[in-house]
Parts: sequence; C-alpha cells; structure tokens
Amino acid sequence: MYRVYTNIVQISGDVITVEAEGVGYLEIAQVFTRREVSLAQVIRIEGKQISLQVFAGSKGISTGDKVRFLGHSMRVASGPDLLGRIFNGSGLPLDKGPSLNDSLIEIGGPPVNPTKRIIPRKMIRTGIPMIDVFNSLVESQKLPIFSIAGEPYNEILARIAIQAEVDIIILGGMGLKYDDYLYFRDTLEEHGALSRSILFIHTASDPVVECLLVPDISLAVAEQCALQGKRVLVLLTDMTNFCDALKEIAITMEQVPSNRGYPGDLYSQLASRYEKAVDFDSAGSITILAVTTMPGDDVTHPVPDNTGYITEGQFYLKNGVIEPFGSLSRLKQQVNGKTREDHRVIMDTMIQLFASYRQALEKLAMGFQMSSWDKKLLLYGSSFEKRVMSLKVNIPLEEALDLGWKILAESFTPEETGIKKSMIEQYWPAKSGG
Repeated sequence: MYRVYTNIVQISGDVITVEAEGVGYLEIAQVFTRREVSLAQVIRIEGKQISLQVFAGSKGISTGDKVRFLGHSMRVASGPDLLGRIFNGSGLPLDKGPSLNDSLIEIGGPPVNPTKRIIPRKMIRTGIPMIDVFNSLVESQKLPIFSIAGEPYNEILARIAIQAEVDIIILGGMGLKYDDYLYFRDTLEEHGALSRSILFIHTASDPVVECLLVPDISLAVAEQCALQGKRVLVLLTDMTNFCDALKEIAITMEQVPSNRGYPGDLYSQLASRYEKAVDFDSAGSITILAVTTMPGDDVTHPVPDNTGYITEGQFYLKNGVIEPFGSLSRLKQQVNGKTREDHRVIMDTMIQLFASYRQALEKLAMGFQMSSWDKKLLLYGSSFEKRVMSLKVNIPLEEALDLGWKILAESFTPEETGIKKSMIEQYWPAKSGG
C-alpha cells in the first residue's frame, strides 16, 4: 500500500521536505506536479521531517503537490538483456531501446560477506605495458587512476574496456561532458566491445542525485553478473564528481562540513562502493578501476587522500603517461610470478635502470660532465619512454617482456644489467651487446 502525502513544508534547491511517517532512508518516492511525475529519493530523516532529493529538480513543484512513497529503495533491472545497452543515472534508457522492468534488484546493498571471498589470483590483461608488466591489474582489485584535469584518463578507460580480458564491462560515467559520453559510446561500438558492455551515464547537465546513483547502480548490476559466474570489470569516471555531488547535497541539507566542505562521512561513502570489489569463492568476480581527478594536482585533496586508504594501490597519470614512480598495484605479486618466469626480472630491472636514468637527466640539466654509463642510461631511458611508457603502445604481455629484453640489449651489456646468468642465457637477444 503506497503512502501519499500532500504536506510539503519546504522547498530548498532540488530538495523538498515532507511531513510523513514510516519512511525509510534512501526510499524512492514519486512527486506529482501539474506538469509531470518526478522521482525523488529520501536523503534525510528527522522525526517526521523527511527530506527528498528530486531527480528532475524542484522547478514547478508547489507545497500542495502529492508525494507518494513506494516502499523500496532505488531498483534497477538485471540480466543479459542489459548487455549492449546505455542507461542514465536512474536506469532509464538513453539508447532509444525498450525500458527493462524484469529481474529488478535494489541498489546500495552491503559489501560481500568476507567468508565468500577468495584471495585474488588472476591477472586481467589490458594490452598496456605500463600496467601489464609493471603494475599488473588483478581480478577483484580496486584501483584508482589519479590524474589532473586534461589528462587522457577517459581514453585509457576506453582502451581497457576494449582490450581487457573479462566477460563484461560496466562503465559508470559521472558528470561527463556530452562529448565524453559520445566518445565512450562510439569507441566501444567501433571496436565491437559494446555488445559485452553496459553503460550508466550521468552527464554534467543531469540531476545531481543521478550522479550519486551511478556507482551503486553499476555495482549492483556487476554483483548480479558476478553471481552468474561472469568476470566483471567496473570502470568509474570520475569519482571526484561523485564526491562533489555528495558535497553539494550536504551543503543543501545544511550539514556541518568537514575537510574543504566535504561531508564528514566521505571516507565511508567511498569505502562502501570500493569494497564491492570481490572474487567469489564459487562464482565470478568484480574488479573496480576508477578515475579520481586531483584538483591542482594535489594528492592531499580529501578525495584522493581518502581513496588511498581504501584501495590497493593507484595508477598516476601524468603528462599523458602512467608514471612508473608513484604508481603501485599492491596485488601484482599475486599474479606476476605465474605469467612468465622473467616477468619479475624485467619489471624490477627496467624500473631500477629507469630511476638511474632520471638521475642522469638531472645531471645533464645541471651541466655535469656525462660519463659513458650516463650516456647509456640516457639512451635506455629515451627508448623506454617511447617504446614502453607511451600509451600508444598496444601489445600483449609476452611481446612486452620480449621488448624489454630488446631495449636492455640495445643499451647495456648483460653484465651491466645485474640480471642473473641463467636468465641472460635464456632470454638475452642473440647478436646483441656483450
């Protein structure tokens, strides 16, 4: 039995306050105006004072309009019919396809019981050497991409969506420019990846509350797919927009602000989403890769700062490349010993030598005399940046490892690399230095 109320006591921005009883937090309601019916979500309960965020905005709402509470939180359709489809933050079609009302599931549930989880043990190949070789993405991992505005983070997500060795891609876009939405849609379609993808898109012009719903809808659908035995990769962009939406609503509700105006529960809001990453004991998995833009390139900003305590490492995107120093996948040790026996050798050696290259660059910039070793490092570093770090490079893991050996052989003798003799004998390219 629906509960209908007509006593709207306050309208503040897109938030309306109704006197009602027996209403649950995050419950969905319908607001009936003379023009249309709008969805709204309960965001605060103080006694009989129920505050709701109206999806379509409060324009046209009067204090005498009807509010009907539906008795449940936000629901979204699930199942194979979602594949290849594009929806908005409310779960309504954006692709002119039919609405889906079968197998409805509630969003925003608790994380998976730890007893149902298993230790991550499988690598997700992306075709990007800076990920596959140096910071492997692991199934069920939760990783942010820290970036400043203007970096090609959406291009990287699109590449991963196309190339990642998973069953289903779920893309959750928050505060996207319309051009970015079209880019994702067209890129996935051109490369034949849309058929295994589900897109939930909130653009900058859409209601703020839909921005908050996107991660929950994406992860709820991902969970259902994972329970059916599917390997699911959830791509979220941009979590800073999600947090800004949290802040906007908190300000509207006159909540006491915390660090830089963000609500005091920012950490728990982020953690409740990231902790949905899971590898089920007897089913599929959910892996989360989420863009977090850093205003002013400030890693101490509340959003990246809180994110770093939750996730299992991070990718730093800087100057159009994934920066080798600062980027970290804490779970890579779980998988890179099972790929090829030289994986860890190449990973460790090339990064150590690249660190030395950065020091040689500093010496060069300061006008110091360059030794023969410094010159070798400069040759190596330049080759590494062009042939490995560049995001234009798109090769399988094994080919990337072979390329690593080739770059080493072009710049150094085997003895100079510090690699043990057995590995040199097996993998060092023929007819190269030494």
